[in-house]
Amino acid sequence: MSRIKVGVLGAGGTVGQRFVQLLEDHPWFEVTALAGSERTQGRAYAEVVQWHLGDDPPEYAREMVLRACEPGIDCDIVFSALPGEIAGPMETRFAAAGYKVFTNAGAHRMDIDVPLMVPYLNPEHLAAIPAQQSRHNWRGFILSNPNCASIPLAMALAPLRERFGVSRVFVTTMQAISGAGYPGVASYDILGDVVPYIGGEEQKLETEPLKILGTWNGASFESAAIQISAQCHRVPVREGHLLAISADLGADATEEGILATWREWRPAAVEMGLPSAPKRPLVYRTEPDRPRPGRDAMASDGMGAVLGRLRPCPLLGWKFSALGHNTVLGAAGCSLLNAELYVASVEH
Repeated sequence: MSRIKVGVLGAGGTVGQRFVQLLEDHPWFEVTALAGSERTQGRAYAEVVQWHLGDDPPEYAREMVLRACEPGIDCDIVFSALPGEIAGPMETRFAAAGYKVFTNAGAHRMDIDVPLMVPYLNPEHLAAIPAQQSRHNWRGFILSNPNCASIPLAMALAPLRERFGVSRVFVTTMQAISGAGYPGVASYDILGDVVPYIGGEEQKLETEPLKILGTWNGASFESAAIQISAQCHRVPVREGHLLAISADLGADATEEGILATWREWRPAAVEMGLPSAPKRPLVYRTEPDRPRPGRDAMASDGMGAVLGRLRPCPLLGWKFSALGHNTVLGAAGCSLLNAELYVASVEH
C-alpha cells in the first residue's frame, strides 16, 4: 500500500522525540508534518530540538520546518505528544477537522466514547469510533493510549483474567524520571532519594486498566470488575517503570498455570503482523533479580512488557514484578501500534 501521511504534534518533547525516532523508515507511514510550540515554529527541527535519544535526530526530520499545532497541516493521521494542559481542546479541533488523532496525552483517556487502547489487549474497542464520530459530528476521531504504568499492569493481568479471573490487585510502582518529561525531576530532588508521590498517577493506575479490560456496549465503555489499589513512586532511574504486583486470582491458579498462560499468550495484534509489534509482547525472566530497568527496559525493542519473580502472596494469592519502557511501549510506541492496528483493521 502507499504510505499514509502522518504528523507529530509536540514533536520536540520527550514523547514527541520518540515518535520521530520510531517513525523513521516506517513501512506504512510517512512523516509529512512536525508541529511544535510558538518558540520553535518556522525553524528547522534539528535547529531547535534538544535531542535526547542518541547523537542526532533522524536524517529525514532534521530539515523539516516546525509548523503550528493547528489543523491545516499536510497529513491524515496526527500523533499527539502535546502537554496535558493544551492537549484536550487542540485534539478536539483536529478530530473535528477530519484528522485521525492518536494521542499519548491524558485529556481524553476516560471520555465516554474514546477508546483507551493497548492493541495487544482490546482491539475490539475500535468499534467505539463510529459512535464517537456520530455523537460529535466529527469526520475524524480521537483514540488514546493509557498511562505509561497502566500498560504493563494491564498486559500482565489480561491473560490471567481470561484464564483464571482477577478480582483484586495491589500494585506499587517505581517509575523512571523520564516519565516526568524533560528536564523531569531535578537531580537534587531525586538522586539518592525516592519521591513517594506522582500527581494524579495513582488514580490513573486504579481506573485506566478497568477501561482497557472492560467492554464497549455500543454507547459507552463498561469497566472490568476488578479492584485496584496503587502506590506510585518516582525513583532515580532514567527509563523503565517497574511494578510490584499482588493479584487475587481464581482458586484454580497455580504457578505452572500462570507461567504457561503468560508464555502461551499470543494476542491477535501480533498475528496481524503489525510492523511495530514484537513476536512476544510478554517475556518472563526466570532469574530471581529480574526484570530490571537497566537491563530489560528495551526488551522486544521496548514494545513489550517483561515479567518475573512469580511467587505466592500471603494476602492476595500471587505476586510478581512487571516492567515496561515508559516512553516506548508506555507512550509513543503504544500510540504507533494503535495507528497500525486501525489501518490494518479498518482501512485495509
